[in-house]
Amino acid sequence: MRNDAAAHPPSRFASSLGAAIKSAVLAGLVAFGLFSLMIGFYTDRGPTGGLIVTERFESLTIIVAVVAAGAFLRTLLLGDRQISFGPGLSPGWQLRLKRFGGLVAPLLLGFACLVPVIFYDNRYLLDLSILILTYVMLGWGLNIVVGLAGLLDLGYVAFYAVGAYSYALLAQNFGLSFWICLPLAGILAAFWGILLGFPVLRLRGDYLAIVTLAFGEIIRLVLLNWQDFTGGPNGISGIPRPSFFGLPFTADEDGFAATFGLEFSPTHRLVFLFYLILALALLTSWVTRRLRRLPVGRAWEALREDEIACRALGINTTNVKLSAFATGAMFGGFAGSFFATRQGFISPESFTFSESAMILAIVVLGGMGSQIGVAIAAIVMLGGFELFREFEQYRMIVFGAAMVAIMIWRPRGIVTAREPSVTLQGRPAAIVADTVQDTAA
Repeated sequence: MRNDAAAHPPSRFASSLGAAIKSAVLAGLVAFGLFSLMIGFYTDRGPTGGLIVTERFESLTIIVAVVAAGAFLRTLLLGDRQISFGPGLSPGWQLRLKRFGGLVAPLLLGFACLVPVIFYDNRYLLDLSILILTYVMLGWGLNIVVGLAGLLDLGYVAFYAVGAYSYALLAQNFGLSFWICLPLAGILAAFWGILLGFPVLRLRGDYLAIVTLAFGEIIRLVLLNWQDFTGGPNGISGIPRPSFFGLPFTADEDGFAATFGLEFSPTHRLVFLFYLILALALLTSWVTRRLRRLPVGRAWEALREDEIACRALGINTTNVKLSAFATGAMFGGFAGSFFATRQGFISPESFTFSESAMILAIVVLGGMGSQIGVAIAAIVMLGGFELFREFEQYRMIVFGAAMVAIMIWRPRGIVTAREPSVTLQGRPAAIVADTVQDTAA
C-alpha cells in the first residue's frame, strides 16, 4: 500500500507558493542587512556640534517589504526562469538608429551652441552645462585609453589634477596667461601619462587597473603632503581667470563689456567659459576621430582586440600603449586646466577616486569606443544627479539601480554600434556589438 504522501502529492501551486515565500523571506533578510545602517539610521549635526542619531525604521520597513514582495511575485509568477530582456535590437534596427543619430547629431550640436542664448538668465543651468561638457571632454579623453586601446585606467583623475595644478602654478608663479598655460598643462599631463605607461607595459586586466588606481592615489597624496609646492590640503586660491584675447571680464573701462559697448554682467564670463569648454570638447572629438583613421588609431583597436595577434603582426605594442596613455592624458590635462581657471580654487579633494570612477562609468555606460554614447551617458548621469537632488541620500540608491538596469538591458553600453576606421570600398557599415563574440577567456 502507498503511503499518504505518495497518494496525495503536493499540488504545483502549493509548491510554487512555498518557494515564493522562501524567496521573499531570504530577499527580505538580505535587504534588511544591506539597508539597516544606510536607511534605518540617519546622523546629523546637533545644535552643540555633536552627532545626533535618528531612527527611520518606518522607511526601512517599507523598503524591506517592497523587496520581499518583489521577490515573492517574481518566484510565484516566473519560478526558476530568469528575467529575459530579449536579444535587444536587431542589427538592422541598430543601423537605422545609427543613421538617425547621424541626422540628429548636427541638431544637438546646434542646440548646444544656443544653450547660452536660451538660458542666459539661468545661471544654474549654465553652470550645469559647463560641468556636463567638462565630463564629456574627460570621457572622450579616457575613451582613447579604455575604449580604443582597451587599457583599463582607474587613475585618470591624476592627469586631470596634473593639468589643474600645472595651470595654477604656472599662472601664479610666472604670470603666464591661460592660452599659454593650456598647451603646457596638456604637455605636462602627457609626460606623466608616459611615466605611467612604462611600468604597466606588461600588465593587463585587473593588474593594470590596480596599478593605475595606485598611480591616481599617489598623485593625490603628493598634492596633499607637498605643502610648500602645492599648498597641501589648503589648495591654491586666487587662480587667474581667462580673458577674451586680453580683455578681462570686469566692470573696468578696459574690460570686455566696456570695449564692446555692452552693459556689464557676470554672465558674460559664464558664456565665454561655456563656449571655451565646448570648443575644447569638440577639439577632443575631432582629434580622436582623425587618430582612429591613422595607423596609430588602428593599432590601438588591434591592441584592444588581441595583443598577441597585434605583436604577431609586427606592431610595437610598447609605443602603442605609451601613445594611448599620453594622448588620453593630454586631453585630461586640458580639462584640468579649464577646471582650475573656472573654479579659481583647487585642492586635492577635487581629484579623488570617485572622480575617476565617474568618468569610467560614463565611458562604459555610453559604449566603449563610441563618441556619441559617451556624450549621452555624461548628460544622463550628471543630469540625473541634479534631477534627483531632492531625494538627498536616496538618490545614490536610485542612481545605482539605474546603472544596474542599464548594464542588464545594454551590457555593452547605450550605443553599441560604431563605424570601422578604414574600409576597402563602398560605404562603411556599422559594426554591431551583438555580432561580435568576446575573445577573452
